[in-house]
Amino acid sequence: MENHIGSHLSGDNLPFIEDLYAEYLREPGSVDSSWVPVFQEYFGFEVTGHSGRAAPQFTPRSLFSPAHIGGGLGGHSEAEYADLASQGFSVRTPERSTKFAARVRALVRAYRLHGHLTAKLDPLGRPHAGEPPPDLDPARYAIGDDDMQTPVLCEALFGNEEVTMARVMEKLNALYCGHIAIEFQNIPDNEPRSWLRKQIEVNEYAPITGAEERIRILKQLTGAEAFEDFLHKKYVGAKRFSLSGGDSLIPMMHAMLQEGGRLGLEEVIIGMAHRGRLNVLHNVMGKPARSMLSEFEKNPSPEDYLGSSDVKYHMGYSNEYALEDSDKQLHLSLCFNPSHLEFVNPVVAGRTRAKQDRLGVEDSRRRLLPLLLHGDAAFSGQGIVPETLQMGRLRGYDIGGTLHIVINNQVGFTASPDESRSTTYATDIAKLLEIPIFHVNGHDPEACVRVAKLAMRYRQRFHQDVVIDLVCFRQWGHNEGDEPRFTQPLMYQQIEATEPVRRHYATQLIAEGVLDEQAVEQLMNDKLEAYTEVFEKVRHTPERPSVSSLDGLWHPYKGGDVEISDQAETSVTVEELKALGAKISAVPEEIDAHRTIRRLFKNRESMAAGETPIDWGFAESLAFATLIAEGTRVRISGQDSIRGTFNHRQAAITDATTGDRYWPVRAAGDAAFDIYNSFLSEAGVLGFEYGYSLDYPDALVAWEAQFGDFANGAQVIIDQFISSGEDKWERLSGLVMLLPHGFEGQGPEHSSARLERFLQLSAEHNWSVCNLTLPAQYFHALRRQIHNTTRKPLVVMTPKSLLRLREATSSLEDLSDGVFQCVIGETREIDVPSVRRVLMCSGKVYYDLIAYAQEHGHDDVAIIRIEQLYPLATSALKVALKPYPNAELVWVQEEPKNMGAWWYMFVRFYETLGEPPRYIGRPESASPATGFKEAHEIEQLMIMRTAFDASR
Repeated sequence: MENHIGSHLSGDNLPFIEDLYAEYLREPGSVDSSWVPVFQEYFGFEVTGHSGRAAPQFTPRSLFSPAHIGGGLGGHSEAEYADLASQGFSVRTPERSTKFAARVRALVRAYRLHGHLTAKLDPLGRPHAGEPPPDLDPARYAIGDDDMQTPVLCEALFGNEEVTMARVMEKLNALYCGHIAIEFQNIPDNEPRSWLRKQIEVNEYAPITGAEERIRILKQLTGAEAFEDFLHKKYVGAKRFSLSGGDSLIPMMHAMLQEGGRLGLEEVIIGMAHRGRLNVLHNVMGKPARSMLSEFEKNPSPEDYLGSSDVKYHMGYSNEYALEDSDKQLHLSLCFNPSHLEFVNPVVAGRTRAKQDRLGVEDSRRRLLPLLLHGDAAFSGQGIVPETLQMGRLRGYDIGGTLHIVINNQVGFTASPDESRSTTYATDIAKLLEIPIFHVNGHDPEACVRVAKLAMRYRQRFHQDVVIDLVCFRQWGHNEGDEPRFTQPLMYQQIEATEPVRRHYATQLIAEGVLDEQAVEQLMNDKLEAYTEVFEKVRHTPERPSVSSLDGLWHPYKGGDVEISDQAETSVTVEELKALGAKISAVPEEIDAHRTIRRLFKNRESMAAGETPIDWGFAESLAFATLIAEGTRVRISGQDSIRGTFNHRQAAITDATTGDRYWPVRAAGDAAFDIYNSFLSEAGVLGFEYGYSLDYPDALVAWEAQFGDFANGAQVIIDQFISSGEDKWERLSGLVMLLPHGFEGQGPEHSSARLERFLQLSAEHNWSVCNLTLPAQYFHALRRQIHNTTRKPLVVMTPKSLLRLREATSSLEDLSDGVFQCVIGETREIDVPSVRRVLMCSGKVYYDLIAYAQEHGHDDVAIIRIEQLYPLATSALKVALKPYPNAELVWVQEEPKNMGAWWYMFVRFYETLGEPPRYIGRPESASPATGFKEAHEIEQLMIMRTAFDASR
């Protein structure tokens, strides 16, 4: 044992000893017993064989009933030990041993790790529940009361100044257990971790000392409180989702924006739910009081608003924000948001990425920032939050870090924290990113401002997410008509006894001689008088709310209840198609491509030359290539989108030797061709791409579902943003949704993209919904998205079996001379006068019908394809039906009767033709399809027989 002690108690090996001891505390049997005397000698106190810690507890808890944290040095990661030498941290005790220095160092590290668990974060003054974490007890490291006057040299905290152990404890408590607490030791990279230590331990979160800044904070608090109080008195019971209790958000946001402006920030894209939204709009974004108050007034002409717009706390706004001591401004944009709280998160991220890509400079991440404001219950409860956090560092979705502020009311509607989450903090989900998480007491506005500045500096320096947990309370109920004392009576007793933050801070400034009482009251009176003056004006002539989202980039484009033209110029000359086709089909010899891939591209060379028909995958590549050659950016993402789920796309060729990727379509031109395999998310990725489309109207932006069925995982984005965004918020989008659809016996989850849902959401020409049968149709539909000045989303039921079906091909001439056809009439040579039945259908079932008709010689039945289901081209449909005035009209579909297009088409046919057609398809079903291949084939055969048999 003497060898152990003599050889290992050197400074270089202290981390090793501590790590080994940590393992011993976790599991005594995992460490050789010969080390026990070393621990006794090294740590200077009795080792009993186990730490005596309580077993892990996984019960729901709130911030103020924290988990029982293990003792000693347990639970530390390798990264926490690996950077000891780089911390700028040593403890020297001139009159004591190295062992004491090691104990002090272990105690300091424990405060860095666990100090936040005893921090004074609750503005209601409630104490922490349970015992303090044992790690923070000096006695655990054999540091007693008699050691408090021992002189130590702790460079990390005091530089070269020799101080007492009591001073060390005092500073540790001030830095890590006061009104600011930080979790950052889990960051694996030493550089940001060390930088944060310096900001905390040397700069002490940059204390605010100047009177000017403190008065500015008070003015901002006064503005926040005056706004809420005025509305509360003048518009009794009106919903506004007050910020009262979380007023420090306003100076926090101002500090963050000002700091960002000094660090090169130019634009901030903001997403937030209801809580405090109106206050932020007015007191941060500068929306005029006249506009704000007008929205609370009854409008004299309510008929002007029928069928449009949204409630005031969902609406967005953009404005310029002035920077202090500078003639520069920040552009602020608050995104429109529905009541689905956190679902705006990926939309904000996508908008930010689009703006950064459009800027196209190396430091675009520094210039544009996404800022998300969350509620505590929503941040910990809604799955879209981790989906959005997860995408932040992926190549296709990186935006240089997001700043998050959680407005922590410590209650969600009527649910307490122990009912809302199973973690200590509402922010614990963010730990998956290994980023800093700041917790701050909302009743200390200076602490809030200091944290806001530090968070902004961190983001701008390291381009990573940062989370601020603003611990506050909710003065009123969930909304101002709600009574919170029904469910949280004790909490609201404490809220009633708590002084408003403005008054609390003003008292502090008065005591310190910064301001006097009269000046404080004058600030509030001035605000209230200004609101009163505006109020008197808007009572008689309220300002008409206006939405101006079609300026700037969107000026050339239009929306509205207009026909989506099917005659946009989408053709490309044969010569251009051949030239581009040859470029994107060529595989350089130096690329070690798989032989099957080389064969595929060899076939595409033949298609490009006009020697063989064009299949679906090559038509798509030609659509991308022609757009890129014209200068249009193309962006696609989805699960396995680079190769294509069904192996049809092959957008990149992977070199079998190097693993590098070669992108054939990029040879078409200089415009960007970005296609990404997304992570396994629907809602997050679709929200991102929708957001991207909002700020890149001149790009082809597409999201592809791996199977169309999976779109239901993103239903909130579809319902609340894509289908209704233009109607509610006047936000246009040209987003393309590619949803594989078709009944091929692959089971319920791999057959239907739920076409019926998209048709049910169709109204006011809000989008196009297509179920196509030809590669040329797909080619023209994609190009139409760009060449139309009308911007609407496009929903495409993309095929699976048709990707390789010989009959589902097109020629170069179909691409060069053709246009998109909303309806395709009968193309076979049949005896028109003898036609007894007209089968109308959409998508893949057309080829099943054709095959059956040819096999059984049914020339007395015509088949018409509806390629664009919405908007239905009624004039084109009438033209296709005109040759068969006496024929029976039948609608044929593969989907069950309660799904697919039937009920939508039933109504449209009745309106257009005066009578509905007959239905042929699967019977009603709760599930889209059978899971048995044999059963599917029998069902399909029954549909074919019924469609052509005159007796049925």
